[in-house]
Amino acid sequence: MRTTTTAMRSGAGLKNHTSFRQSVRHSLMMAYRGLLKIKRTPEQLFDVTLQPIIFTLMFTYIFGGAISGDVQSYLPIIIPGILVQTVITTSIVTGVQLREDMDKGVFDRFKSLPIARIAPLAGALLADTVRYTIATVLTFTMGYIMGYRPEGGLEHVAIAALLVIFCSWAISWIFAFFGVIARTASSVQGISMLVLFPLTFLSNSFVPTDTMPNWLQWFVKMNPISHIVTAVRDLANAGTMGWDLVISLIGAAAIVAVFAPITVRAYMRRT
Repeated sequence: MRTTTTAMRSGAGLKNHTSFRQSVRHSLMMAYRGLLKIKRTPEQLFDVTLQPIIFTLMFTYIFGGAISGDVQSYLPIIIPGILVQTVITTSIVTGVQLREDMDKGVFDRFKSLPIARIAPLAGALLADTVRYTIATVLTFTMGYIMGYRPEGGLEHVAIAALLVIFCSWAISWIFAFFGVIARTASSVQGISMLVLFPLTFLSNSFVPTDTMPNWLQWFVKMNPISHIVTAVRDLANAGTMGWDLVISLIGAAAIVAVFAPITVRAYMRRT
């Protein structure tokens, strides 16, 4: 009897392990599908290719002289801020495209395929990390062309880039949840912008916190976007890792821990 019970448990464990491996493989296949969509419709990359260039030029030359006295002195402030704002804003696309695919019946067709049900959702989230990477590289490249020279060194710039990509991927779970529960893609975009707009602009992305009114400083200092921006500045400009980095990582992990399960649950109910 004990031998039979042990064999059953072993078989169940092996089945679960195989199922997990299949889910990972299917998710990677769906991620590859997402990359093929970008290849066939490259205009999907306009936001991550044009926005870093336009925003960097526009904000640097508009605010540079007023805030720091000249453009070169403003670059260490604005480049990390533009980077965080651009990449995190890009994460909205995850929820919008997810809603569009569900409206078009794409996910209904996926249900007839012998793949894990979670694969289309996980694959879409994985594929979007490519978008975040492109936006990150272009922002740093544009800053370098304009004269930005991170004193933290290449290795700390790479860590800062990974931090922004990871945080954006974590935040994309929130917009994926909106994409699953919302009725239209336009409503997903509207809700997402309503959330991100005040968070990105009421932060230290563009101006130092101490230049703001006292009643606004408390919100800016508590704003999670401010912590990410400060962590990126510390890494890129000074090569240091402070509490803002820790807070950013803990916050991103908490978002995934909360929104990943409820997004998957809502997705399973809808599909």
